[in-house]
Amino acid sequence: MKIYTLIQTIKANSGSVWNGREICADTTRDKVLWGDAGQECTGIISTCYASPAVIKKAMELGCNFIVVHEALFWNHGDRTDWLEKNTAFRKKKALLEESGVCIWRYHDYVHAGIRVDGALHDGIFYGLSSLLGWNEYQTDKNALLCHDFCRPRAWTVQEMASFLTKKFHLEGVRFIGNPAAKIRKVQVPMHILGHLSDDRIIEQINEEDINCLLTLEMVDFTVCEYIRDAAMLGEDRCIFAVGHFNIEEIGMEYLADWLQQLAPHLPVHFVQSGDAYRYLPCI
Repeated sequence: MKIYTLIQTIKANSGSVWNGREICADTTRDKVLWGDAGQECTGIISTCYASPAVIKKAMELGCNFIVVHEALFWNHGDRTDWLEKNTAFRKKKALLEESGVCIWRYHDYVHAGIRVDGALHDGIFYGLSSLLGWNEYQTDKNALLCHDFCRPRAWTVQEMASFLTKKFHLEGVRFIGNPAAKIRKVQVPMHILGHLSDDRIIEQINEEDINCLLTLEMVDFTVCEYIRDAAMLGEDRCIFAVGHFNIEEIGMEYLADWLQQLAPHLPVHFVQSGDAYRYLPCI
């Protein structure tokens, strides 16, 4: 099967409306970022980000189609006109040329939804909920969303930390808040916390008694300040600042099995692009 045909098959099994708008070919992020989509597919890699390590692993596994969620060259829109003198760009470009892979970004369509049991679910966050084993704990009214959870039993901070590092394949986890917090209600808020206009989420945390946030990006402002103060005042409030790629990559892990159903005759592998953070011992 040609890679181009696979891309069309994936789109046909995804939603077509994201953020209230029909996905448009001219403006979508979901484009071939590198390589020849007209070649025969030898195997599929599902990953969050095509790092050099992921590209080398694809070569090792004999897979020439890498499905990514994020951009390839460090900017929105994946422009390369400004990078010709960048030494890391030159080295990554040489590796890509050697590899012969085709890289396609699956971002807008996967958030628009993948079909599971006849219903559309955000592929990234449904994948997150599924692999965490939290589908039954969802409290979202919208089937596309998987951002709010209520566990039947409260967990300790240490239990949650151990669970997250195992499920997300992390080296550690950054923590803010009350180390003695009891965790039942968990929210995965979208993108950046730390704006000047975070009043509403602070109100929501208080009104709905949300104990724990699993954040993508976390600026040390507004929500972070509130959680620290609330924790010092004895409230069950905390943040696990997991990181954007770390949070969304588990969705791409889930999608490896989904992609296998669309291409049962091809090898499909999930390759983690790696924990975005490293924790260095103090000497």
